[in-house]
Amino acid sequence: MGIIIKPILTEKMTNLGETCSRYGFRVVPTANKLEIKQAVEELYGVKVVAVNTARVEGKAKTRYTKSGILSGRDASYKKAYVTLEKGQVIDFYSNFE
Repeated sequence: MGIIIKPILTEKMTNLGETCSRYGFRVVPTANKLEIKQAVEELYGVKVVAVNTARVEGKAKTRYTKSGILSGRDASYKKAYVTLEKGQVIDFYSNFE
């Protein structure tokens, strides 16, 4: 398994990609910024200027059922915000044929 699990394709991240050349990725929790930078440059063939990381704590979930209340949590994960050189773009949608 690689360092990058999947790109984050939300409306907010799409807007950041178009305006600031900044893209979000869900990454392995043990990955550091240098490993993330190398993985993105190798995978997409772009030049990375900066990498910012954030650990996202899983949300508490509660569901009411016939048998009672079920409580649990979503999984925690790590995400990386990658800033590219000016003028470079990653097109996530061109790989689908």
